[in-house]
Amino acid sequence: MGLSLVHSRALIGLEARPVQVEVHLANGLPSFTLVGLVDTEVKEARERVRSAIANAGLEFPSNKRITVNLAPADLPKDSGRFDLPIALGILAAAGQIDSAKLVGWEFAGELSLGGELRPVRGALAMSLALHRGGESGRPTRLVLPPGSAEEAALVPQAQVFRARHLLDVVAQFLPDGANGAPETVPDEAAWARLSPTPPGSRETYSDLADVKGQAAARRALEIAAAGGHSILMLGPPGSGKSMLAQRFAGLLPAMDTDEALESAAVASLAGRFHPDRWGLRPTCAPHHSASAVALVGGGSPPKPGEISLAHHGVLFLDELPEFPRAALEALREPLESGHIRISRAAMQSEFPARFQLVAAMNPCPCGFLGHPTQPCRDTPDQIARYQGRLSGPLLDRIDLHVEVPALPADELLKRGAGEASATVRERVVAARARAQARQGHINQKLSGQSLDEHAQVEPAALKFLQTAAARLGWSARSTHRALRVARTIADLAGSESVGVAQIAEAVQYRRALRAAG
Repeated sequence: MGLSLVHSRALIGLEARPVQVEVHLANGLPSFTLVGLVDTEVKEARERVRSAIANAGLEFPSNKRITVNLAPADLPKDSGRFDLPIALGILAAAGQIDSAKLVGWEFAGELSLGGELRPVRGALAMSLALHRGGESGRPTRLVLPPGSAEEAALVPQAQVFRARHLLDVVAQFLPDGANGAPETVPDEAAWARLSPTPPGSRETYSDLADVKGQAAARRALEIAAAGGHSILMLGPPGSGKSMLAQRFAGLLPAMDTDEALESAAVASLAGRFHPDRWGLRPTCAPHHSASAVALVGGGSPPKPGEISLAHHGVLFLDELPEFPRAALEALREPLESGHIRISRAAMQSEFPARFQLVAAMNPCPCGFLGHPTQPCRDTPDQIARYQGRLSGPLLDRIDLHVEVPALPADELLKRGAGEASATVRERVVAARARAQARQGHINQKLSGQSLDEHAQVEPAALKFLQTAAARLGWSARSTHRALRVARTIADLAGSESVGVAQIAEAVQYRRALRAAG
């Protein structure tokens, strides 16, 4: 008797794939059936939709046989995002709203029993997919609840409408000449188109000026920020490792719109997006009890882990040897590739993971190996076992290893403020600009032929590097990483070529752990 089509989106990884909600009303024994590989959360939509339509003063066709199909049938669907399109499909099939007016619109939102709309995860990913897939430069209009609509409106040129109640949506699609839907509480923002918001430029990072002393560690952080390198800080408790790591994001260049959208889309997918963090680089600091799934992502359906939530930002792993071995080894591939692919029996999901790793650890179990005043209580075997929790392949993938020694009390209390983050960031931006002009990307991405072409190593410096690599027993990966770090050091100095001084400084950043052990 009645057939209607309403469009929505399902989230598979970071992709928002189109879903067509088909509703058919027929005579027969009253029933309400949902099909299309739906999860339990979607099946429960039957009771939410039934109550929302009735409590909103609309007519639910309870004497009909209702069949709702979420196509394509082989695409898994979860969450309550399909409540609103299912309700609109039923109302359109019953003739209470004009199905022709629904063309060119997409809907997502969870319904309360009273008809209010509640936020859903992944609104930004949905808006991005609509914007990129729009025809003739005109993306499809998207209707979302409060909270989700503000996220989706961050996409430039997005056509996003916010609705607070089911009746706010119904009122826009009534048949011509209809008397109108029952009135709700007056609210001037009940139905509104939202304007895109550019990335914020306000400064909310902690300032590096708070850190006193630690010139070597500050220098290593600057190099890591300029070249996109990962860094491991080694030192006793209270030496300032965590304080330095928490200020690292403030040394990185400001995010452009594309980076901000990608980072925010992942956070939205995990339900961790906050509007006041829009345009700011994330810093994720999971506890050392985190599992491999918590770090790289997983579950069914797969959800992003901490490495994806740190996309275009910083992943800080404090007490690195205390993390489970499986969790640490799972970081090896993402550190190289910049993405993580999670395979399950039903599907594959790929998440971005272009993060900068900042790790910190003590030199030994008690933490006081090499401390000027506190004696170390551990035996050589205990120290070796502790440092042995970090595999050689993982350490190979960390570009800079730097010692963060304990500061004497008199030096800590008398020393003035250090160099501010803004000053360091200016040098980082200039160094990245040189690398971008030379090779089109940051130095951390140099590999193979591009590394040979753009490193521009002087003959004497190349000979020095070969000698150091042979004496220290480096792998090819370690040698190439030292060369990339040296290229970044030269960029910070404004030098076109890499000399012996840059190679020597790069070499020292790969020997801290060996020296401490």
